[in-house]
Amino acid sequence: MEANEITEVLNRPISQELLARDVARLAYVAKDGTPRNVPIAFTWNGSEIVMCTTKNAPKLASLGENPAVALTIDTEVHPPRILLIRGRAELDFVDGIPDEYLRPTSSYEMTAEQRVEWEAEVRSLYHDGMVRIVVTPTWAKLIDFETTLPSAVEELVRRREERQRA
Repeated sequence: MEANEITEVLNRPISQELLARDVARLAYVAKDGTPRNVPIAFTWNGSEIVMCTTKNAPKLASLGENPAVALTIDTEVHPPRILLIRGRAELDFVDGIPDEYLRPTSSYEMTAEQRVEWEAEVRSLYHDGMVRIVVTPTWAKLIDFETTLPSAVEELVRRREERQRA
C-alpha cells in the first residue's frame, strides 16, 4: 500500500474518530510462535500510533524478535466501525513516564480526583521508566459497513449483483 493511500484512509473522518479513542488491540507473534492479541492504550500523533508498556512486559522480547504487528481500533455500536492497521513496532526505552501515557484521552472518563490518584500510582509503579511501542502504519483499512466492507463481504455483494443481473 502506498503512503498516500494510507494517509487517505487515516484522514477520513471516521478514521480520525477511531484514532481519538483510547484502546486498540495489538496483535503480534509471541516468542513461542503463537499469536497474541492484547488490548492496549494508545495515542495517535498524526503519523504514528504510540503505546506504552512496562520494561518487563513479555511482548517486548517478541516484538524485538518479530516487529510485525496488526492493530484493530473499533466501536461497540451498530453498524460497527473498524480501523485495521499494519506496521512494524519500534521499541523506544525511556526514563520516566512518556507524555503519551500521561496525556488524558477523549473517551476514557476519570474524575479529577481519580486522575490524581491514577497518576500517583503510575509514577510509583513506573519510576524506572517505560517503553514506547511506536508503529508507523504500512497498511490501513477502514470498515464502516456503510461505505466500506470487509473484502470477503465485498466479494459476496459483487456475486449477488451478478446473479441479479443474469
